[in-house]
Amino acid sequence: MEALPHAIVFDMDGTLTDSEEEWDVVRRGLAAADGVPWPEGATQAMMGMSTREWSTYLVEAVDLRGTPEEAAQRTIDGMAAAYRAGRIPVVHGAVDAVRRMAALAPLAVASSSPRTLIEAGLELLGVRDLVGVVVSTEEVERGKPHPDGFLAAASRLGVDPAACVAVEDSTNGVRSALAAGMRTVVVPPRFHPPAAEVLDRAHAVIDDLDALTVDLVRGLFPG
Repeated sequence: MEALPHAIVFDMDGTLTDSEEEWDVVRRGLAAADGVPWPEGATQAMMGMSTREWSTYLVEAVDLRGTPEEAAQRTIDGMAAAYRAGRIPVVHGAVDAVRRMAALAPLAVASSSPRTLIEAGLELLGVRDLVGVVVSTEEVERGKPHPDGFLAAASRLGVDPAACVAVEDSTNGVRSALAAGMRTVVVPPRFHPPAAEVLDRAHAVIDDLDALTVDLVRGLFPG
């Protein structure tokens, strides 16, 4: 019998790159530039949404000017500038964790970021050659908390989602991975960690990526 897991699927923002705060800075900056207040709960609401979903939210709920497509482009341009300026830190332990997991099973990334920013993150980490599949939720029908991105990653790797481990940090990301049927490891971030009821549903909760070990991951598949 083939050893489990059959694949490891990482989220990107907040899990491997410490970018969630910069997303918030960029979006709030656009609202300020357009002269509109930032609605309470908007930050949390957009975490995990696909590009189409959060850009529509920015126009309809935050009241940014222009179309969702224009709001998306303004935001992506701001994030790309942050990567170029070196303002996106790597999460502690991320590079070593990816390398450990790559020695165990094929890797994928399923992220809510546009593909161009996922690629920028992987280049920043220096692990692009280790990741066989990249899925942006802008390429699937629905973003997180729906399972579409994780299911697409498993499909493209040719594996059963139930034989996969997802590594996530956000409420919507955890819900997405669980809905896909994956064993789910959560690394709660300092920036808007998941609610307790979400963490309780995860298969493992760890303090940092140093704790994402081969033994931990194999232990998620008893028997």
